[in-house]
Amino acid sequence: MSYPVGQVAGVAGVTVRTLHHYDEIGLLVPSERSHAGHRRYSDADLDRLQQILFYRELGFPLDEVAALLDDPDTDPREHLRRQHELLTARIQRLQEMAAAVETAMEARKMGINLTPEEKFEVFGEHDPEQYAEEVEQRWGDTEAYREAQRKAATYTKDDWKRINDEFSALHAHMGDLLDRGLAADSAEAMDGAEDHRLFITRHHYGCPLELHSCLGEMYVADERFTAFYEAIRPGLAVFMRDAILANAARGGRGSTEEGAAS
Repeated sequence: MSYPVGQVAGVAGVTVRTLHHYDEIGLLVPSERSHAGHRRYSDADLDRLQQILFYRELGFPLDEVAALLDDPDTDPREHLRRQHELLTARIQRLQEMAAAVETAMEARKMGINLTPEEKFEVFGEHDPEQYAEEVEQRWGDTEAYREAQRKAATYTKDDWKRINDEFSALHAHMGDLLDRGLAADSAEAMDGAEDHRLFITRHHYGCPLELHSCLGEMYVADERFTAFYEAIRPGLAVFMRDAILANAARGGRGSTEEGAAS
């Protein structure tokens, strides 16, 4: 028995475009084609798709998923055992970490103009003062820190709400690109990374490509940042880092846009 691409997409909770992408890169090639050339998926194809989606939820990039699934020395039961171990480790880690920290560098300034009631309204369960001492010790003597402090001192509660909404929209967009199976060095992903960089420059501190690359590396190296992005979409921390580095390698989108954002 075989199934059309639309039915498979609906059952698996992915888009048809994602399945097309998996076919194009050889990750999930349907076993059959209809007389009209349409994709048809077998039960074995569905089993492979389930494994792909498991690994994607665990944050594995597509090339690593392909290598794992095509390893002739690994049987399906071994995949399930590995996935169970990784899921258990993630659950334990996320339970131990604060999932609402976006960036420690900005923690101090987030609460400057807000009462405790306003802070709770704007930032929810996240306490923006939580890492204030660490931030000041690490970056207090930098111009970026001083610039961020100056800008934050002018923001009202409504300003923070608008800024947070804009930042959330940027992250949601990047998560959507990841879900669609786009590569981190695709034009769309690099543009999203550039928008992220310009957002930081516009609202917080000047963020040249080199500094933005350092932030991207920190999203993966520091478990607090990783937890924040993983809570939005599994695999997003690595995707953000890779898109940021790819954008830096291409030189951003040009100095005109950065200047306009400052």
